[in-house]
Amino acid sequence: MKILLIGNQNVGKSSIFYRLTGVHVVISNYPGSTVEYKEGTAKIGNKEAQIVDVPGMYSLEATSKAENVAIEMLNLNHSDLIINVVDATNLERNLNLTLQLLEKNVPVIVALNFGDEALHKGIVIDLKKLSEILAVPVISTVAATGEGIKDLVNNIPKAKAHRLQYSESERWAKVGKIIKQVQTITGKKHSFFEKIQDLSIKPLTGIPIAFLVMLSTFSLVRFIGESLIAYVFEPFFNLLLPLYTKISAALSDQHLIHDIIIGKLVNGEIDFVQSMGLLTTGLFVPFAMVLPYVFAFYLALGILEDSGYLPRLATLVDNLMHKIGMHGLAIVPMLLGLGCNVPAAMSTRILESKRQRFIAGTVMAIAVPCSAQLAMIFGLIGSDIKAMTIFFSTLFIVAVGLGFILNKIMKGKTPETFLEIPPYRLPRLKNLAKKMSMKIRGFLTEAVPYVLLGVLFVNILFVTGAVEFIGNIFAPVIVNILGLPKEAVASLIVGFLRKDVAVGMLLPLDLSIKQLIVAGVVLTMYFPCIATFMVLFKELGIRLMFLSILIMISSTLIVGGILNLIL
Repeated sequence: MKILLIGNQNVGKSSIFYRLTGVHVVISNYPGSTVEYKEGTAKIGNKEAQIVDVPGMYSLEATSKAENVAIEMLNLNHSDLIINVVDATNLERNLNLTLQLLEKNVPVIVALNFGDEALHKGIVIDLKKLSEILAVPVISTVAATGEGIKDLVNNIPKAKAHRLQYSESERWAKVGKIIKQVQTITGKKHSFFEKIQDLSIKPLTGIPIAFLVMLSTFSLVRFIGESLIAYVFEPFFNLLLPLYTKISAALSDQHLIHDIIIGKLVNGEIDFVQSMGLLTTGLFVPFAMVLPYVFAFYLALGILEDSGYLPRLATLVDNLMHKIGMHGLAIVPMLLGLGCNVPAAMSTRILESKRQRFIAGTVMAIAVPCSAQLAMIFGLIGSDIKAMTIFFSTLFIVAVGLGFILNKIMKGKTPETFLEIPPYRLPRLKNLAKKMSMKIRGFLTEAVPYVLLGVLFVNILFVTGAVEFIGNIFAPVIVNILGLPKEAVASLIVGFLRKDVAVGMLLPLDLSIKQLIVAGVVLTMYFPCIATFMVLFKELGIRLMFLSILIMISSTLIVGGILNLIL
């Protein structure tokens, strides 16, 4: 049995999907697109059913890439049954899709979700009457708590197929008649959450609220990420140090293998950051440096999503983002990048077109420093307010200016994505945990192998002496254009592995404030760290990644050169 879960966006489809399928879920990209959908299995009676969570849509007449995919899945894949998930707090809008689904001559059952919120808002729906009018089972559910899910499963055999035919005007007229017959709204005062909803969507009050929310989110992510690194992952790798030391001693006569497996010894000891071995740096970077921030940011992102705040933030910045070639949702990679660029690069897939993903990924990699790098920048020039202002202003101007230029010169348009603004809800811990497990598994399977490949590549550069050769080639550029000492080349090379370590390497060079500003901006812009680079390579492909690299290098030289001249 194949069951499609279909409904508008933000009606709780995913929550019902997880209630039906548990943890045995596969996330796939629909062939020929980056639109994700989920598949899982559930026991329906004595049969095993395949459940497909179809991307959200408002109508069978597509207005976005996601809706196109949803319609293709409905039309091209034979389904035994449709579970139409409907938002009880917005019945009129949802029923338009319901009537269209009834025209498909496929058995349909309606899950009327958010029944608890409807009651809180004074909305009363006559389920029996609605079921009689539609001639299909209508089950009240509260997916967040699991209420009604058992009834939904038990009533699946009662799902019915119809062959209705309405014109659009007839359909909306029918919806209006149904609403009058089944829905009653009683008077009710605005709740606290409803008042906050109004304030957070209006620019005058929404922008200050957004600033506070982002500041709180960033602080939470940094606290969780740094705590996990300090108290969990670094102690764990320190426990492995004696084992690695024995392996190093055993391979001491086999220099090439030793350098690849363990890496170079720093002052006679293994350094998990700088040794560059597959077992040392290759595992330490993705697990002890990146994973804590990935965990922390996906937790914060899950809270923002499930609470209903994220669509409001995207709406607030939508006008600005369109001017630089992206939809308002592109704010997500930018925010993620302030914690760690790796999940930021992975999150670009939420954008509709490859053009948008390229612009977002390139701008993020060039102009958004990660939290670890920011911490080192604050340590270097934090006491100089003027220097910090120049640093952040430069990156902001680069982000907006580069986005504007790419939007003008790259072919294609930025299509509008219609965002449903859901009511505020308290996130459920169980739902957050399921989302987190899916995201973390995705990171471990998609990003970690690429990080290991990247570390191996950089390792080979070190072993063969290519790093020193590259340093000698680019030294005149560093000195003459950027005004930095020749020794700064080593910092730039290490920055390909870890940006904050590269910033720290500037300390012994006794640079002036002007040179520190230039070096900080250049280290942020010139290239992402190896982990981010490999994930972007996977997301964009070789052609667009090569173009992104050219933009990174050229913009770094231009901006760094200008700063060297005017400061």
